[in-house]
Amino acid sequence: MTEQSAATRPLRIAIVGAGPAGIYAADALMKSDAEVSIDLFERMPAPFGLIRYGVAPDHPRIKGIVTALHKVLDKPQVRLLGNIDYGTDIALDDLRTFYDAVIFSTGANADRALEVPGIGLDGSYGAADFVSWYDGHPDVPRTWPLDAEKVAVLGVGNVALDIARVLAKTGDELLPTEIPPNVYAGLKASKAVEVHVFGRRGPAQAKFTPLELRELDHSPTIEVIVAPEDIDYDEGSEAARRNSKQVDMISNTLEQWAIRDVGDRPHRLYLHFFESPSEIVGEDGKVVGLRTERTELDGTGNVKGTGVFNDWDVQAVYRAVGYLSQNLTSLPFDDQAGTVPNEAGRVLVDDTVEGEGRFMPATYVTGWIKRGPVGLIGHTKGDANETVACLLDDSVNFAAPEQPEPESIIEFLESKGIPFTTWQGWYRLDAHERALGEPEGRERVKVVEREDMLRASEPDKVQT
Repeated sequence: MTEQSAATRPLRIAIVGAGPAGIYAADALMKSDAEVSIDLFERMPAPFGLIRYGVAPDHPRIKGIVTALHKVLDKPQVRLLGNIDYGTDIALDDLRTFYDAVIFSTGANADRALEVPGIGLDGSYGAADFVSWYDGHPDVPRTWPLDAEKVAVLGVGNVALDIARVLAKTGDELLPTEIPPNVYAGLKASKAVEVHVFGRRGPAQAKFTPLELRELDHSPTIEVIVAPEDIDYDEGSEAARRNSKQVDMISNTLEQWAIRDVGDRPHRLYLHFFESPSEIVGEDGKVVGLRTERTELDGTGNVKGTGVFNDWDVQAVYRAVGYLSQNLTSLPFDDQAGTVPNEAGRVLVDDTVEGEGRFMPATYVTGWIKRGPVGLIGHTKGDANETVACLLDDSVNFAAPEQPEPESIIEFLESKGIPFTTWQGWYRLDAHERALGEPEGRERVKVVEREDMLRASEPDKVQT
């Protein structure tokens, strides 16, 4: 490839991860003044990442984001290559052969550790694993043990609420959604009648969004209960309420629930504050309880232990204390932060004494692998814009790839015998899932088995 021909062809960009972060990056590239040709690599046979495999099935409002993402993937400058696992099917050196630059947007799909005694007991689960099960992820078991009548959920973020709500609802309530038959069967047989959600701090420090919190109370089978003694604020908490409409709305909702009479809906969902998990209690290797230490506010919005402990009769514990990104082959990784070290999306190899750093050539990150698993889906747009701006600034110094022709990567994948899927394949899978739901009046029924997804996608016609 000569310098002249490199200047006249589109900039070839590989994006690893076709969830919201990756698709937003593709959108930002296409909205720039640069002429670009983009390939989105996705580990799953289907696109949309967190939207498809991380959002509770009874949240069609959030899943509506797919409509906007769909429009991006419909653009002629972008191509989807699914069912390709980075680090197994393709390496960074391979990508450099075909692309001017690579953006990683692989998200976070593992559970952050919680170091308390008993965490390894049978009946102690991570949020990510349970979410993957009820969202029909092909790489997790098809069944889930739901024989506990009383369940604890640790954490006060939206994922904790999702888990609590799914556990507290009946299978029939969730049947109108896209849940596959194995998930419906599991939830219909669930024995849970009490779900207890525990937060270490107070109402003003909860990480729910107001709408997500209020939705808890919409189910005709769930009685949401808040203890009046858990409504407490200090100076730091009051300042948080004054400075954030969202914090104030959450606090107001919890206050209203704390003073109302308890109704008679069959399933009870308790929201507990000022309870810090200290031990998951076991017997014969199984969860039989949870011990928490009562905390109190210290004036700043933080809490301190009181030395008073409470024991809770539960038979299962779900920890929803945050997601964690996984290490990516050939990239540096900060195990503590769970991110790839970077500056404004440029991947750092190491930091110099002056703090300027040294960057991996033409290698970038965006989304949760860049900043950690915090914030809402829409926040990744800002990440993408920042990363793409850096990439375009650097593009004049990119080394030309050996094989930038769009068909070269297709020939490479075919030579390795990788059964990859395409955007056209997604349209076929989408139509298949919708057809499965139609007889029951449902929008779709999600296909779970990877082989079935591949078969429905028919990955033999490739967009070039």
